[in-house]
Amino acid sequence: MSRTAILGAMAAPHVPVAFLTALKRGWKGRCPRCAEGALFGGFLKMRSHCPACGLVLEPYRADDAPAYFTILAVGHIIVPLVLILERYGNQPPLWFHALLWLPLSVLIALLLLPRIKGAVIALLWVHRMASPKPSTGGLDISP
Repeated sequence: MSRTAILGAMAAPHVPVAFLTALKRGWKGRCPRCAEGALFGGFLKMRSHCPACGLVLEPYRADDAPAYFTILAVGHIIVPLVLILERYGNQPPLWFHALLWLPLSVLIALLLLPRIKGAVIALLWVHRMASPKPSTGGLDISP
């Protein structure tokens, strides 16, 4: 998409999107505005703009929030399962726990992380919480 086409698409009015609709679109890895374009160019690499509607995505940086939410979710899934196995599984040895829970934790985290990141980006977009561009001129001495 050319620069003028992107600017034209950005200037075009768009229909407001409901909060839950945008979150579902982000969860699916789609553009929160149009649901047509992919949000990511790679596993977690966010596109600079939507290839379908031209929505500029760069200002909506998720930073570390998806990782925190993913850790929280994985912990809330794995810890009860560990406790249930420990209680009703005749106290299996530690090597069994390591063999079972470590790969399962990694798998669940890898499945959830892009979805949570997409939902966080959609949340930021719905609330228009864009990050300011970082300055390129050295130290920031503003009060």
